Amino acid sequence: MRIHFLDEVHPVLAERLRAEGHVCIPHDGPQAGVLDGCEGLVVRSRPVDAALLGRAPRLRFVARVGSGLEKIDTAACNARGVAVLNSPEGNRDGVAEHAVLLVLALLRHLPRADRQVHNGVWAREENRGTDLHGLTVGIIGLGHMGLAFAERLRGFGVRVLGHDKYRRGHAPPHVEECDLAVLQRESDIVSLHLPLTAETRHYADARFLVGFTRPIWLVNTSRGPVLHTVALLDALDGGRVRAAALDVLEFERPDLSGLDPGEEAHVLERLLRDDRVILTPHIAGVTREGRLKMALVLAEKILTRFPHAAP
Repeated sequence: MRIHFLDEVHPVLAERLRAEGHVCIPHDGPQAGVLDGCEGLVVRSRPVDAALLGRAPRLRFVARVGSGLEKIDTAACNARGVAVLNSPEGNRDGVAEHAVLLVLALLRHLPRADRQVHNGVWAREENRGTDLHGLTVGIIGLGHMGLAFAERLRGFGVRVLGHDKYRRGHAPPHVEECDLAVLQRESDIVSLHLPLTAETRHYADARFLVGFTRPIWLVNTSRGPVLHTVALLDALDGGRVRAAALDVLEFERPDLSGLDPGEEAHVLERLLRDDRVILTPHIAGVTREGRLKMALVLAEKILTRFPHAAP
């Protein structure tokens, strides 16, 4: 098969595919833009829309090195019988560990304390924290990322609640599966692990945040638009959210927010100056090990589905 790489990914993926007789066209090679003979596409961040699919009439699969599929027109792929593969198993460990890091940083005021000491301020009482032990953590989304996060919480002495609208009965024993109302009533910390779809866009909106019985700490390592930024800021000001940690932002790309540039800039400025919010640049799954494992996972999936190169 002729497999085109539209983004730079870990070289082990092409090595594994070539070893099985497939032809791999690099993203920066002279044939990179010629897709009429392409049977497979490998992408990382490149969008795959109907127009791109139309340039590859022989296409059999699209493989994404990563988890989210919001930049791939899966409906168009399904209509053409094109398989869509991804590799969330590869970076779930990094995402889970980063989510734990963000939870602990929120509870112990880590960014503020660090800044203060660097500036010669030794403020112990002001930075009195909260023990994670004894709290209840609510996980929304029990896919690869949510369950990996739940696994990392073992040993912290927390109660773990899990809610997933579509997946039930598969969580490990230490995760109490529940409906959203129970999670909102009993959680102290909430971590979002949802894919971005039309259904989950602004899932965590004003109505969602008002539904919690007590103020929560909120973490989002999934996709920025899953959380409505203005609703979060209003909830922080209203005391419904104690603090938040976001690895992803609603405004990472201009096409994500739906706001006009002026309004978006105002909301972003408001977010950036709020010291109750910890921000990291979409790096939860960005680890050296994750990059390798995502490529290996995807190679295995491609070769399982298409084990032999065409003669």
